[in-house]
Amino acid sequence: MNKIIFPKSLKKGDKIAIISPAGSVESSQLEKGIEMIKSKGFEPILGEHLYTKYANGYNYAGTEQERLKDMNWALNDSEISAVWASRGGYGCQHLIQHLNLKNFARNPKWYIGYSDNTVIQSYLLKRGFASIHGQTVKTSSFGVTEESYDLIFNVLKGKSLTYTLSSHQFNKKGNVEGQLVGGNLALIYALLGTKYSFDFKDKILFIEDIGENFYALDRMIMSLELAGVFNKISGLIIGGMTNMGDEKENKQYEESFDEFAYKLIADRISKYNFPTVFGFPNGHIKDNRPLIIGGNVRLEVKNKAKIEF
Repeated sequence: MNKIIFPKSLKKGDKIAIISPAGSVESSQLEKGIEMIKSKGFEPILGEHLYTKYANGYNYAGTEQERLKDMNWALNDSEISAVWASRGGYGCQHLIQHLNLKNFARNPKWYIGYSDNTVIQSYLLKRGFASIHGQTVKTSSFGVTEESYDLIFNVLKGKSLTYTLSSHQFNKKGNVEGQLVGGNLALIYALLGTKYSFDFKDKILFIEDIGENFYALDRMIMSLELAGVFNKISGLIIGGMTNMGDEKENKQYEESFDEFAYKLIADRISKYNFPTVFGFPNGHIKDNRPLIIGGNVRLEVKNKAKIEF
């Protein structure tokens, strides 16, 4: 495994930049998250275009140039100690061809987000930097669990992560250790075949998603198989699968871990022998607990599953 650079731990008073790299966001949606950052002893610094709106087939948080300006500022400003995405949505793919890591490489900092931010995290990992796949600032206004944020602050302070999960009927037993890659399945799928895609060889892959028709979920899993991903990875962790299929027909539409979605995935990977965990609490769900993309993780699947960084 190539050496991965982990940003230094934050201390009280450090500055955390909040930017909107993709979809637009209302100031009222970030109030709780901004106050939370302050309550933890850090200073939130708002990107110039954090609340900008630009409608172009989608409600973006500014033009590509405006969002890129905020991203490159946050990544490279020496006074900033971490970068926290306000939300996901769509738009991060616009930025990755033009990101500048010149000063970032000298002073790496944690990048925090999920959903569309998977694109940025894949980009960073290709260049050797770990990031945090966890709650955005906006989700603090949605009634998510406090622990999902507390664990992010623990990572920022240099603490390790350990999770123990209940057994699941689709789990595959085994032990493996390796680097964690992945994030939102739709974005992993969107990056396949590009130079920005994750390197899957001997990695432990994490996937989660929201709002997909079941056939679309199957298509993405099939694409991973056709790309040889399942022949390369050494382990698989499946997180939230919610709002899947037709809301009127799917009785589990609001559930965090849709069992039919899980069955589709389990059927597709049935011929592979890598350890597999279903039901990890990360994704577009209330209890979205952080994972470290690029982190070395020990995956132990018995009657229960243990995931340790």
